[in-house]
Amino acid sequence: MKILLLNPPFLPKYSRPSRSPCVTKGGTFYYPYFLAYACSALEKFGGFDGNVKIVDAVANEWSREETIKFVEKMKPDMIVLETSTPSIYNDVDFGDKIKKILPEAHLTLVGTHVSRVPEKTFALSKSIDSIVIGEYDLTLVELAKKLEDKKPLNGIEGLYFREKNKVMKNQPRKLMSSEQLDQLPFVSEIYKKHLGVNGIKKYFYASLLHPQVTILTARGCPFNCSFCPIPFKGSYRTRSIDNVISEFEYIKNELPFVKEVMIEDDTFPVSKQRTIEFCRKLKKNKIKIKWSCNARVDTDFETLKAMKESGCRLLCVGFETPDQKVLDTINKKTTKERQIEFMRICKKLGLLVNGCFILGLPGDTKEKIRSTIEFAKKLNSDTAQFYPLMVYPGTEAYKWAKRNGYLETEDYSKWITKEGLHTTTVSRPNLTSKELVNFCDQARREYYLRLSYLAYKFNQVMRNPDEFYRTLKSMRTFLKYIIRGSFLHESEPA
Repeated sequence: MKILLLNPPFLPKYSRPSRSPCVTKGGTFYYPYFLAYACSALEKFGGFDGNVKIVDAVANEWSREETIKFVEKMKPDMIVLETSTPSIYNDVDFGDKIKKILPEAHLTLVGTHVSRVPEKTFALSKSIDSIVIGEYDLTLVELAKKLEDKKPLNGIEGLYFREKNKVMKNQPRKLMSSEQLDQLPFVSEIYKKHLGVNGIKKYFYASLLHPQVTILTARGCPFNCSFCPIPFKGSYRTRSIDNVISEFEYIKNELPFVKEVMIEDDTFPVSKQRTIEFCRKLKKNKIKIKWSCNARVDTDFETLKAMKESGCRLLCVGFETPDQKVLDTINKKTTKERQIEFMRICKKLGLLVNGCFILGLPGDTKEKIRSTIEFAKKLNSDTAQFYPLMVYPGTEAYKWAKRNGYLETEDYSKWITKEGLHTTTVSRPNLTSKELVNFCDQARREYYLRLSYLAYKFNQVMRNPDEFYRTLKSMRTFLKYIIRGSFLHESEPA
């Protein structure tokens, strides 16, 4: 039983695993980390070690033809395609082409998008044999075993499948427990085994030192922001601290060229006690490796201090907006005052911040958007990202846009521009989609072309050669978008 986990070809440097899949303006290119965790489950729990392969066609810069040739040569019995909202038509079409050359292979789709709209996805093609809903690690293990033993697929929790031209729906699967997460092999081990050193170096995160590795120490998020498409809202399951420390030790010893670890948990320091314990053990074990994470502005001084002292370098933080009514509307559960205090603490401790802002949220006006841009400049984080509101199927923001008649189209290819950049399909009477994207372009220009910011960056890279490399690499890509905007060679979104 040969299994292929495939990130299929699409646009160059397109990041499917991102919360908002796209080609980023700063050159960030995500690891296929969910596929890698599924690989670890198939090897460990399924007994398929040696018969599973991860292929990232986007990272390899493979064309459709090159990828098809690889698939034809490998002849997998089960093919798992990672998907995303903006690339879904491409992904399904590519699945069609695979089925033409390997009609007996079982084609299954995974990802947030197909989890939200499985029936609509099945309607796109008869080549799709199954779709895994939500957390897919253990479902793939069970699916592979049933296929190998030629047993019926009914009863596999978390699976939709096609049977005699009918789509069958099984019961949902329980999310993996903390104990099961601990039993998975380290994802960094999977990267080394399947991607290799050269493969690891292909992935880049504009805010991080390069090379970096991306890991999860927990799954889920206890918060419920209305715009967020993450797959496991309302759950929070953690790996044990000792298990995470062991992975840091593995990275230190087996991947010594790695300069930073990105903890891609939706919100890493959710638990103050767990975070401080992790930081204490990292110091106790003398693991001196830089690390960064996603965090919220309600992380307190004691926690942030412990993080800094254990090697934390940067926090990726969603500020979104300083307007309290808008914050309440999107269920953010933060305040402007807390945002300001958080930045004050981070600057005092020497923690860098990548600040994220969403323009065009429910309740936003042009005046409020201008206030958000000015607020971002006052916070003055190390880097700042300005996104137009992007609504994904299954989110409250999507339902809001559709209910109010603000959704311009349900053609998912329109969620990005022709080059793969972020755009928006949300248009209101006094705030059109084009105006919203232009606001984001203007915000980036105002933020990054300030003399004070340029002076700060110059001093930073002169003091630290590692910062110089990541800044230079991201700015090569970013500069053209600063100057020319999001649409570059086109007048309208794709």
